[in-house]
Amino acid sequence: MTDHNRFVRWLLVAALLLAAATGFAQDDELRKTFFKEADAAKAAADAADAQLLAPRSYARGLDEYRDAEMALDRGRNIETVRSNAADAARHFKTATTAAELASTALAQVMKSRQDAANAQAPQLAPEIWEEAQRKFGEAIRLLERGDLKGSKRRDIEATSLYRDAELVAIKAQYLTETRQLLAQADRARVGRYAPITLGKAKQLLADAERELNENRYDTDLPRSLARQANYEAKHAIYLSEIVRKVRDRDMTAEELVLQWEKPMRDIAGAADIVPDMQDGPDQLALALVAHIENLNNQNQALGQENAENETRLAEMAEEMAALDERLGGATEERAALIQRLEAQARVKEQFAQVEKMFQPSEARVFREGDNIILRLTGLTFDSGKAQIKPESFDLLAKVEKAIDVFPRSELIIEGHTDSFGGDDLNQKLSQQRAESVQQYMINAMRIPSYRLIATGYGETRPVASNETESGRKRNRRIDIVIRPNLDTAQ
Repeated sequence: MTDHNRFVRWLLVAALLLAAATGFAQDDELRKTFFKEADAAKAAADAADAQLLAPRSYARGLDEYRDAEMALDRGRNIETVRSNAADAARHFKTATTAAELASTALAQVMKSRQDAANAQAPQLAPEIWEEAQRKFGEAIRLLERGDLKGSKRRDIEATSLYRDAELVAIKAQYLTETRQLLAQADRARVGRYAPITLGKAKQLLADAERELNENRYDTDLPRSLARQANYEAKHAIYLSEIVRKVRDRDMTAEELVLQWEKPMRDIAGAADIVPDMQDGPDQLALALVAHIENLNNQNQALGQENAENETRLAEMAEEMAALDERLGGATEERAALIQRLEAQARVKEQFAQVEKMFQPSEARVFREGDNIILRLTGLTFDSGKAQIKPESFDLLAKVEKAIDVFPRSELIIEGHTDSFGGDDLNQKLSQQRAESVQQYMINAMRIPSYRLIATGYGETRPVASNETESGRKRNRRIDIVIRPNLDTAQ
């Protein structure tokens, strides 16, 4: 292709683009001219929610609006575009007026409709909701046609249906699970074996439903009643299984009692109380209640003591500041004290970090003064053995991370046993286990031996009663004592 031909083609393309751009600009100007009033009227109709509240007039306006757009796009007579746009504006204005009237005349039904929608009635009460929607649509159409009496009648019917749908939906939200549980209980004939508990569940459900009927918007009490009903229904199902087993001789009454005593024995063991139930559980229950109350009292006292200590520390800080101001600068003693206080605060933060590393089944982490104790509840040995088992490696890996939080600290590995077995044997076994952990730290964790001390205490330092299995299990333990170096920054 010659340069001349290329130039001619370029001129043609440029001319076409210019003509298209000119056409677009002209169309845009024409649209602004003819659609200005229609666009404003449509925006006002949309703001008044006319599509819902005046659907006939709004639809007519929308048809004329689209016809005007189509006429403009196809380059039809300007008067056609102007006429369609003007008709669209007129219908939109009519729709806006009708929608504003409907929003006042149908205010009650619209509020009921919104309340039902907020309660998820379209999903939870679909049949009633659809019927209400149909009545609501009829009320709107009749009002738009000027039939005020007919519209009011449909308004009342729709309002009632929306309120019914709302109540059904609210009940479904709060009572469905309970109803399903009670239906399950009836299918399993729970009433035959646990009639008292099942009856209580049914009464609680009835109470919850009554409360919702009387005040559907105050759901706190119905929610609580439904939650209690759920508990009683599940409890009834559980009890029916137990009673059925006893009646069918799959379980003796003695086995049932022993089965129910076991949890109390476990709780007593955790509380370090000998589970004496020779005359029944009453005395043990009293002892456990007293133990829990004592713990609560101790916890409250510790909380008060902690608050007092914090207040005292704040007062001491103020006194130190005042003393420093009078002395005109920091003394060596004050500087040393500040350094130690900062080190202790740092240890407190590090302790909190380490405490989060372990699950209760793995280790208990606590402080004794400035020392941190890792009581390795998850580190166990075979009876009479001191070899570390492979299943303990993951726990020891966490221990290594905890030790890394306190660089240059001194580490004491303490071995402990329960009181069963000879004193000398227990002392030797506890020492061997402590040394086994020490050697693991040297070999696997690369901790220098000069930082490690292994000591066996045998049965001499119990932390629980040796009269119970759970107590003896807690006494058989490895404690790692971390002594932070407070003299240097870590």
